[in-house]
Amino acid sequence: MSVIRTFIAIALPAPLQQKLDEAAGLLKNNQTRAIRWVAGKNIHLTLKFLGEVDSNKIAAISQVIQAESQPIKPFELSVGGAGAFPSLRKPRVVWIGVQAPQVLAGLASAIDRGTQSLGFPGEDRPFSPHLTLGRVSQNASPQEVQSIAQVLLNATIGKLGSFTVNQVTLFRSDLQPKGPVYTPLFTCALGNLP
Repeated sequence: MSVIRTFIAIALPAPLQQKLDEAAGLLKNNQTRAIRWVAGKNIHLTLKFLGEVDSNKIAAISQVIQAESQPIKPFELSVGGAGAFPSLRKPRVVWIGVQAPQVLAGLASAIDRGTQSLGFPGEDRPFSPHLTLGRVSQNASPQEVQSIAQVLLNATIGKLGSFTVNQVTLFRSDLQPKGPVYTPLFTCALGNLP
């Protein structure tokens, strides 16, 4: 039995990934060294993180993605504005916002229910679409966290762009010393009912 780390996500177009890199660059220039930044090419919109998965389940996960994605027509997403989880004052994850129609939350919820039927735990928080730019180090000092909070409160990152979501992808994640490498395992087009 082989185990692989996986997640289900919406891939972003390369020009938008570049703009996200530029937005991260603006924040980096403001003394936020205590953040582990995500490379632009690795930024995606996660619908469901599955974690370590038995490779024998990949086909069943792909069937869930297909069943839940095909009935949904392509839709537009807008990206912009910076924020943090759990809050701007106590940042742990730095993100860029996603403005989306309700169909996105419906898709994430349907995929969550479908993967639960395969034995994966359900999400315990409501779906909150965002693009992770970086994670604050657990070793960050209180002063560094306060500095990051101040940078985020003062940040003016407007709309970075929009794009049409037309597919959902199951990715493999291989953790490497220079950062994770994401490999598509299965992609399903939206609105692709026979």
